[in-house]
Order: sequence, then C-alpha cells, then structure tokens
Amino acid sequence: MDKKLFIGNGAVARGLWEAGCRFISSYPGTPSTEITEVAAEYPEIYAEWAPNEKVAVESAIGASLAGARAFSAMKHVGLNVAADPVFTVSYSGVNGGLVIAVADDQGMHSSQNEQDSRNYAKASKIPMLEPADSADCRAFAMAAYEISEKFDTPVFLRLTTRVAHSQGLVECGERSEPACKGFDKNPRKYVMNPGNAKARRVVVAEREKALDEFVETTPLNRVEYFDKKIGVIAAGVAYEYAREAFGERASYLKLGIVYPLPSALIREFAANVDELIIVEELDGFIEQHVRALGVKCRGKELFTYIGEYSANMLRERVLGEKPEAAAPAAAPARPPVLCPGCPHRGVFYVLHKLGVNVCGDIGCYTLGAADPLTAMDTTICMGASIGIAHGMDKIDSSLSRKTVAVIGDSTFMHSGLTGLLNVVYNGSTATVMILDNSITAMTGHQQNPATALTLKGDPAPALDLAGVCRALGVKRVREVDPFDLAAVESALKEELAAEEPSVIVAKRPCALLKTVERKPPLVIDAAKCVKCKQCLKLGCPAISLAAESMVIDHTLCTGCGLCEKVCKPGAIVRR
Repeated sequence: MDKKLFIGNGAVARGLWEAGCRFISSYPGTPSTEITEVAAEYPEIYAEWAPNEKVAVESAIGASLAGARAFSAMKHVGLNVAADPVFTVSYSGVNGGLVIAVADDQGMHSSQNEQDSRNYAKASKIPMLEPADSADCRAFAMAAYEISEKFDTPVFLRLTTRVAHSQGLVECGERSEPACKGFDKNPRKYVMNPGNAKARRVVVAEREKALDEFVETTPLNRVEYFDKKIGVIAAGVAYEYAREAFGERASYLKLGIVYPLPSALIREFAANVDELIIVEELDGFIEQHVRALGVKCRGKELFTYIGEYSANMLRERVLGEKPEAAAPAAAPARPPVLCPGCPHRGVFYVLHKLGVNVCGDIGCYTLGAADPLTAMDTTICMGASIGIAHGMDKIDSSLSRKTVAVIGDSTFMHSGLTGLLNVVYNGSTATVMILDNSITAMTGHQQNPATALTLKGDPAPALDLAGVCRALGVKRVREVDPFDLAAVESALKEELAAEEPSVIVAKRPCALLKTVERKPPLVIDAAKCVKCKQCLKLGCPAISLAAESMVIDHTLCTGCGLCEKVCKPGAIVRR
C-alpha cells in the first residue's frame, strides 16, 4: 500500500473510492465540503451538488435503491434539513450501501450553533462511526459500507472540524467494484405507508439487537492498556487529545462506533481501571450511556459542554498539571469582513443608510451585520430571512415599509423558494433582496443551479432567478447592479412602498472569481482629503486612516469604485 498525506475529508473521499462508491450527492457546508470536492476528482464516481441537503440525501437513497453504493455529506445544521428522509430510510433500509457523513463544528468556527449529531443517530436508530484521524477516515468510510449492507441500514459517518481539516498519513489501496445489484421492486420494504412502516419498525428493533452484539466485538472499538490508574473512554478527536495529554499514564477505550455504544466492553474496561474518565466534546452522550449501565465515571463534571478541548485542558482538569510554559502568543485577531470589491458591500451600505430592518440569512453576506455596516438584524438558518420578514409583516404591517429580507442566490435555491411562495400565497408585502454573486461563495466557490456548470464542470442550464420569482407569483421583480448605489437606493425605496410582494435581484459576480477582472486600484488625493471618514463606513479592508489622509492599499483594492462614489470631496481618484 502507498502512503499519502490527506486531510480527513480527503481521506473519506479516498475511502469512498476504494469501497466502490458510485454516486455522491451533497450540499456544500464547512467543515464537510471537501469530501465531495475530492471525490468528484475520481472519474469512477458520479458526484453532484444538490440544491439542499434533503434533496441530496433523497438522491443518494435513490442511487442506493438502484443497487449502487451511495453517499451524501453535509455539516451538522444540514442534517436538520435532511432529517425527514434520513429518519424514514432507517425504516426502509437500503439496497446498495448508503453512507451519510455529517461534520460537527465544535467551537462554531463557521456555524451558527453547536450541535451534537450523535443525538440524531440515537433518535433515528442509525449506526454512527466516528474517525479520530485521517487513517480512520479512509478505513471507517470503507467499513461503513460493509455495516450498511450487512445490517440493511444507512450508516452515519461523524466528523468534526479538527478531524475533517487535519492532515495525516493514509495507506491507500485499490478500488473494489462491488456489482450493482439493480432495483429490487419490493413495495413492502420501500413504500413507507403506515401498514408497511409498522412492519419495518419491528425489523429496525431486530436490527438494533444485532448491532448491539456487533459493537461488543468489532475492531472499530479498541482497548489500549497502559497504566490502569486512569481509564479513558473517548472517540474521534477527543481520543487524540487524551492520548496527547496522558500518553501511557492512562489506558484507553477508543470507540470507533459511537452509536450504538457497547455495554459489556465498557463494563469490562471499567473493571480493569481504577478511575474511569469520559472525554467527549459537546454533549455527555457516552457518559449518559456509561452511567445508565451503573458504571461509576467522571466526565462533564470535569469538562465543559461548550466548544473544543485541548491536551493542556485535559492535563489540567484530570492531573492537576498546568502547562509548563506559557502558550505562544495568539496571532492578532482578524475579524471576518466582506472582501475588497465584494458586491454585497454596496447593498449593505444603502440598507444601513436607509435605517431599515434587515432579516438576514446564511452566507458571506451575513458579514453585513459587522461594523461599520451593521445592516443585519436577524440570522437564524438557511432560508429563514424570507419567512421571518413575512411573520413580522403579519404581526405589524407597518414593519413591511421598513423591513427587507436579504438572501444569497445559493441560499435562495436551497430553502428560500418556499419562503417566497409563502409570502405570495399568504399575502404579505415583504421586500426580498436576492444577492446574486454567481457562485456559492462562503464555502469555497461551489457551483449551483444558477451558475451553468455542474460540480464536474459540465455545462448545465442556468436557473433564471428573476424568472423563478415571477413564476412563484411575484409581479414586482427587478434587477440592479449593487455597485450602482443610487439605483439600489431608488429600488429599495420604491419596493418598500409597494403594497404587494417584491423582489430585487442585486446581480454582480463575486470579486474572487477567476473570471472577474480587477480594475486599477484607486488612490487618495491627500490635498482633497478632509478626513470625513465617509469611505470608512463602507468597511472595506483596503481603506485605512493614516496621519495625513485616508490610505488605500493598492495590493487589496479591486478598483470597484464604491469609495469613489461616497467621497463627496472627490479625494478618491483612479490612477
């Protein structure tokens, strides 16, 4: 076997390829995105970006029912979107193996909440594997298919940000090519009406018993005995922290399967150590199971339910050892900001100027909430902006005159369409702005149904966002250039005053797209600059205040011209 360096997500993709996966459908979401991007590079795997996670999982189910090994990946909040088909395919079971990866984000590096997806495994009665490093990622992806087909069940593969994005050596093998089984026409198994579902519920219960026996002996759960004064039960990255913290001063039960959890194995391990410590980030999921077995342990009384752990924290909490040397100084904090030349900046500048209420959504444009733009008042989840604006209007119709729902192009296709349909159907006068930057930007420039390209780079029909809005029944639909501040302001004032739903599509491509040409940078004429700081209100990283006048960093400036438009003294000019 050749050894190669992979991030965890890349190692999962390698495992999928080696296992003979033929079909992948996902929606991009950090920290899961690279699994699908890397897998798409293997010609033997069909891979696609779906409009949302629910559609992605449903498509993967279809590929599984057709007899192929299939896969879908998402971040933790995406599993909320996909929950409907996930819970029911647990009953129907699979044909070809079906693996669903979910990446949790402890510390909320790129998420609006912390969720522990192990709870979904228990609630849906679907087994869940959790790798601890890149080598595990490859091996567990392959093992998941064996379990899926052996027990007729979908299988979760749980990743976390650190595992997904950390690099490690992986032994690579050859691809296997399990035969495609073909569709098994079996309505009693696959048509989940109440009568059939009741029968399948019994099957799921029998499967749970079989899995309970399986997890007691599978090598995916591994005992490592060293010093037995302390015994640690951990899974995933928490195991890595524990090994780094305690080395051979403790013994370990490394859980590769976190649902269902073993019972006899845990009791045996606990009986062989003096003190049992449960190390797990987020919820006390393992600890709850251990305590239910009547096994004495310590866990969340030592550690936090919030954020990420570290080896230093474990040493201090368990051994009472503080770090010998001070931690290296952290790099200066760099709060996230809209990029120089971002087409969203002009929209938020005008929204702030007008002082309207802004119902925001999930994407780069969520940064419109940050200083100095401060032009966002709510952000809940993908697609929620339109529904929130609708609800506000129904409670207080005067709010419609000063409330705008802001949503990105990819997010609108993900889950904004139904929100807009609800606005039309139930007759509110919401004003919606779709910020169309021609890409799914925040997760790293993935294609979507409006970009005219597939994940594989093949040409595809491009969705007409304005046309879709009209088809949903919105009569007032208009497009504006977000760099034309006067046009944006005029459009907003007119649509806010309208007595019916309206949509404004602010259309200009992301400044970071390779196809976007940068204009020559602008400069400050110090003789004209009066330091009014109006240009700073744009929040552009390229503009700063110096001793004599404002300064534009020519290495950052894209020449978009927004600052030139807001500079009343005319001190900002082109070279």
